[in-house]
Order: sequence, then C-alpha cells, then structure tokens
Amino acid sequence: MKEMIDDISRRKWLTTLCGGFGGAALADLLASPEAKAAAAVRAIGPDFPVKAKHVIFLFMTGGPSHVDMFDPKPGLVKYAGQRPESAVMRTERATGGLLPSPFEFKKYGKSGIEVSELLPHLAATVDDLCVVRSMYSFSPNHEPGRNLFFTGVMTSLRPSVGAWMSYGLGTENQNLPAFVALSPGGNSQFAGSGFLPAEFQGTTIDNNSVDPEKMIRHLKNKSMTTPEQRAQLDLLQSLNRKHADGFGPDSFLEGRIKSMEQAYRMQFTASDVFDVRKEPESVREQYGTTPYANGCLLARRLVESGVRYVQVHFGPGQPWDDHDHINKNLRERCPDMDKASAALITDLKQRGLLDQTLVVWGGEFGRTPVSEKGDGRDHNPYGYTMWMAGGGCKSGQAYGSTDEFGFKAQDKPVSIHDLHATILRLLGLDHEKLTYRYAGRDFRLTDVYGNVVKDLIA
Repeated sequence: MKEMIDDISRRKWLTTLCGGFGGAALADLLASPEAKAAAAVRAIGPDFPVKAKHVIFLFMTGGPSHVDMFDPKPGLVKYAGQRPESAVMRTERATGGLLPSPFEFKKYGKSGIEVSELLPHLAATVDDLCVVRSMYSFSPNHEPGRNLFFTGVMTSLRPSVGAWMSYGLGTENQNLPAFVALSPGGNSQFAGSGFLPAEFQGTTIDNNSVDPEKMIRHLKNKSMTTPEQRAQLDLLQSLNRKHADGFGPDSFLEGRIKSMEQAYRMQFTASDVFDVRKEPESVREQYGTTPYANGCLLARRLVESGVRYVQVHFGPGQPWDDHDHINKNLRERCPDMDKASAALITDLKQRGLLDQTLVVWGGEFGRTPVSEKGDGRDHNPYGYTMWMAGGGCKSGQAYGSTDEFGFKAQDKPVSIHDLHATILRLLGLDHEKLTYRYAGRDFRLTDVYGNVVKDLIA
C-alpha cells in the first residue's frame, strides 16, 4: 500500500509538471510501465511483405443485388418473364421468371468496367476498384450467411475477421482499439473474439450520433480528476492481478484488465478521433451526413489514427433484403451508399492512405435474377459481386463472372474462404499459419479451406 501511495504522489507531481501537455500525452505519462504493458495488444507479425496495414469492411446487411449494380446481364431482357433450364436453380421462396434490371449500365474509366446508373460516384472511381463478379457462398439464409462472411463458419460465432487481424497484427495506437465495429445502435453481433483471448474482441460504436459522448457511454469521468482515476484504476488492477495469481491464467480476466486500461486511455484520445464534426464542411459534404456516411468518414479517421480494422454496417436491420419493390428501394437507398463509399476511396487516396488501406464492400450474398412477388428478388448465394479497393489489390479490373443470367459463379469462382485468405495475404499473413489452439486442435479463419487468389493482388 505504501508503494501505491508513493506512486500516487509521483503522479500528482507529474500532473503539475505536465500541465501544458495534451490529454493523450498526459495519459501516457501517468500510465505506469505495468499499465502500458497491459494496454499493449500482442501481435504475431506478418509472414509475407505487407501491402495493407488497415482494413475497412463496408457491409451491406441483407444481400445487395449484383445484377442491378455491378453485373449487367442482357440475357435477362431477352428472356424476361421466362424460366430457361439454365435458370432453374433452388430458391428459398417461390419465384417466377427472369426479372430484367431497369437500370442502365455503362462502361467507365480507363478500365471500361460496367457499372449501373444507380452508382455514379463509384463509377467515377472504378479504376480504383477490383470488382469480383464471381463470389459464391454456402448458405441462402441471413444468419448462417453472415456468420460465414465474418467468421468463416456457418454454425457458430467463432472469432470474427477483425479479431483474427487484431490477434495477428495488433494495433498501431495503444490509445484506441485495434478493432472497431460501427453500426446504428452499436449492436454489431460480429465483433466477438470467440475462443481467441478477449482482448481481441471489437469495440462496438453507435454511429447514429456524431457526438463522441453519445457514441461511447461514460466516455469521460466528470467526478474525478485524471490522477484520481489513475489511482483508482491501479488499485483495481492490482486486485485483479492478485486474483489472477491465485486462480491461474484466465483470458477473460486478462481481457477485462486490458480493456479497463484502454478505456482509461481512450477518454483522452477518442474525444478527438471520434468527432467527425471537426472535419471541414467540404469533407462532410463530400461524404454526406447520414449514419452510413458518418461511419465511412469515421472509418477514415480511425485508420488514420492507427486502428487496424474497421467494420461499417449499412443498417439498421437488413436494408438490402429486397424481397419486393426492389427497383424503388434501390433508387432510394443507393445514393447514400454510393456517395459515401466513393468519398471514402477518394479521401483515402488524396491523403496517401489508400495504398495501405484495403476497403472491402459486400453483403452475405446477392439476389436472384428471377422475380419474387413480381417486383423483388430472393437470396442468392450461388453467385454475386463484391469489390475491393486499395491495400495492394489489383485495381481497375472486373474479375470472374456469373452465368448469362447472374445466377451462379461460372468463370474463376471465388469463395468467401478464398476472399479471407486473400485479404490476410494482403496484410502479410499466411491464412494457414494464423492459427489458435483451442479444444485440442488448431483453428483458423479459413477453417480447412481457402486459396489465395493471386490475380486479385497487384
């Protein structure tokens, strides 16, 4: 106890001495070496030359329609309302004949990639995109499909992509989490660390607001001074350590210890980094002011500050789950997504961050080329589109293809395991070596599957 009192006295002296320092610098000075060690996220390190240091996942919850946005199919017009034999594939619900897209596609950029009229802003950045038109998945249902998208398996919530990346590479900023999930309401269920140590789980943030104190509950302690908080936390951490020493290793307790330390440090940094209102009006206008737009802008601010992985959910709910009125819904929804997504790419590029930041866009599956309820589309895991930008991917290309109607991946099919393996390779990680031993065997994000798609890498 005497040592703790002496330590508190030392901190009070430091506080007086360092009165001119900013909050983050002060927090760093006040943290003891033991506290700094507890805050540090352990990193395994890369296996290959690193092309990307950060990842931003733009997730279109519900399954966006590839045949209306990125995968033009003239055959749908030719056989409208019909059900040719090649289009007879299983759907989850009763579906009718082929449903043409009413949206015009044109070639854009030097690459000549065709993009729908729904996406004028992304069309203008098409030479920075790597459009993968031959994605396929294994489940036509939302929850298993999303599990697969984020964790590599359908049946259980194992560690998410962001947790694996945190485990493999750590963070560049000890005052911020390595993994942040942004969603309206802050209720992302795909931010868990599964069987990985709890320190690698994501921090979920409600991007409905732009006020950091509303986005992050109890961001600031208004009843205690900084040295008082430090002393209180040191006492609590000391008790936790004694408990750990008595009961043996406990990854959940270790994660709690580290999260408390990081929470203390975040109150000085997050107030600045999470406040998109500090951006110039011209930048905010470039993105827009919707929750998704704020999420994209905040994602740029986070990777700029050293966060390893940022997940931005277009939500709430399943907005891209268009079982009916799809044309009307897309006209209303796409302007927001299009403007903010393109602004993110442009902004990263202007700041020299795109080369080191991999942006990934997509949903758990696509939509069927056949109609549901007359003017909607059912779930389609057999073939759909995702795109990447920056981070060492090969831009200005449309890779692979679906069949003539957009139902099934046909040329150069890419599974979600292949995509995960390729993303990890861009980060310098070998998907077969990034493993964690649990319940008697080694687990990995790609399970026992996955091949790096080298044609997607520059």
